[in-house]
Amino acid sequence: MRDGFIKVAAATPYIKVADCEYNSRQIRNLIEEAEGQAVRILVLPELCLTGYTCGELFLQDTLLNSAMAELKRIVDFTKGRKLFVTLGLPILKNGKLYNVAAAVYNGKLLGFVPKKNLPGYSEFYETRHFNPGQEAVTGILFYGEMIPFGMNLLFNCSDFKQLTIGIEICEDLWVPLSPSVNHCLAGATLILNPSASDETTGKDIYRRELIRMQSAKLVCGYIYAASGEGESSTDLVFGAHNLIAENGILLKESPRFVNEMTVTELDMGKLISERRRMTTYQVSESKDYRYIDFSFGEDIISAETELTRYIDKAPFVPGKREDRDRRCEEIINIQAYGLKKRLEHTGLKTCVLAISGGLDSTLAFLVICKAFDLLGLDRKGIIAVTMPCFGTTDRTYNNAVALAKELSATFLEIPIQEAVNLHFRDIGHDASVHDVIYENVQARERTQIIMDLSNKYNGLVIGTGDMSELALGWATYNGDHMSMYGVNASVPKTLVRYLVDYFAQITENTALREVLSDILDTPVSPELLPPKDGVIAQKTEELVGPYELHDFFLYYILRYGYSPAKIFRLAKLAFTEDYCEETILKWLKTFYSRFFSQQFKRSCLPDGPKVGSVAVSPRGDLRMPSDASGALWMKELELITLEA
Repeated sequence: MRDGFIKVAAATPYIKVADCEYNSRQIRNLIEEAEGQAVRILVLPELCLTGYTCGELFLQDTLLNSAMAELKRIVDFTKGRKLFVTLGLPILKNGKLYNVAAAVYNGKLLGFVPKKNLPGYSEFYETRHFNPGQEAVTGILFYGEMIPFGMNLLFNCSDFKQLTIGIEICEDLWVPLSPSVNHCLAGATLILNPSASDETTGKDIYRRELIRMQSAKLVCGYIYAASGEGESSTDLVFGAHNLIAENGILLKESPRFVNEMTVTELDMGKLISERRRMTTYQVSESKDYRYIDFSFGEDIISAETELTRYIDKAPFVPGKREDRDRRCEEIINIQAYGLKKRLEHTGLKTCVLAISGGLDSTLAFLVICKAFDLLGLDRKGIIAVTMPCFGTTDRTYNNAVALAKELSATFLEIPIQEAVNLHFRDIGHDASVHDVIYENVQARERTQIIMDLSNKYNGLVIGTGDMSELALGWATYNGDHMSMYGVNASVPKTLVRYLVDYFAQITENTALREVLSDILDTPVSPELLPPKDGVIAQKTEELVGPYELHDFFLYYILRYGYSPAKIFRLAKLAFTEDYCEETILKWLKTFYSRFFSQQFKRSCLPDGPKVGSVAVSPRGDLRMPSDASGALWMKELELITLEA
């Protein structure tokens, strides 16, 4: 369970109604199958040991006695198996019948959790046979041993502190105040639900969303195992609809009407991280709960779980096209409405923007246009300035000119070679030496010009730098690092590309679409070094690394606080077809080194709107001291070994 991952499963056995011996064999087979797949938590359906549809047979001693005997057989069968199993059966306590989930681990029965909310409507008549469970934990004798019995049971993994298991049964989830709410507030990080939900038209959609949102609201893992083929079809059909969710994300789902085992991995570290950052999520051990400890053992805890879950290589970008388009529109609106408010507040009707023909300035330009349209302002109030110098290529220059024309802005061209050479003479720098001075003088000259133009035109200087550049410190201090409002400050580079592409797809202006398409195909570059044979010589990603890698690192560092080793592990899986391990590790070291050393640039950023769950504003998400040491993180990186 290294890095907080645990392999889990929801499974539906083929059963025969009221044949406990047959059902027990099927359950033991599934336990054996799960163990073979290194599953550590297995959830089986409600009343699966007898069948959910037994009806009046639940009142028969023969059935109840057989269920108890077969449960004992299952408990004994798990001895020596490092597998936490939950299964449903009827239990008689003090002369009353209860629908319970039995928690079993390594040859030991840990507890019985009864169902509280019993449906007594439509085809369901559980209230005819069963009594509602109570929160208070008491005891019940099971083959000479007193077993905890009650809803308020939580199962603590003593050697995997991120895992505390709570159980609710079927209808318990569907009520306004589910038991899982109190379970999670008392410390549960994973909810198991043995269920017997029948199938009706459209019910699967509601069920799926209910489980997904419950896991989101409670910031937990949620495993739901449903009854399927084998139950009586006298009045109902059961679809074996098994689902596994994690903090609002549906990780795995079984096809309906097929009894099978659904297996994936939960990231318990992510859940703990998410709760840690939510001050409104208050968890505390409750005296009303009984906490039952169990242990997987050091061999299991230290082993690396094989991951089969999907690892998105572009976590900032929605996967589906329809989701992506909706998200792009939403982000652009956030950017534009933020700028709209700033213009309204200042009373300004002009914006000044440095345009390079690159992605970032293009997105900022498009956002300004949107804000102007919202305010009903003439786009001639957008002063788009191109400032060619030593590294400017014809391609980027022509795209900048065309962009200003197609967006109906006021275009200014101010070459800066002469001013830069004069500055070189003033500070005694040899212009033939293409070092950081050579580059940064150009960036600061451009910023000086647009700042002065803002005074001339009584306008607002709009920053174009994106979040990926800010995270890496890939900006010239008091050069492109500075503006009066940074519309791209929380937009990562991978998302910038999709936003520009979105504009290209929706515009009806053919010429604008062609310009945007060519900008999208242009290599990312600050263009501060002379081109070679008219082609861009200075390619950013060759210097600091691929932005798709850096955005991946940035997401998991800031969003979840993952360790370098865990991020490296995930990156290897996500980019297995794109980069070798050595390349990933190289750029991960680069990211951490630059991230810590360049915080001083982020500590004095201009205002800019937050658009996603991750941002680097010193006033919001990243209140990090400029002098913080990265030694601990770099030390961990040095301990990472590459596979032979």
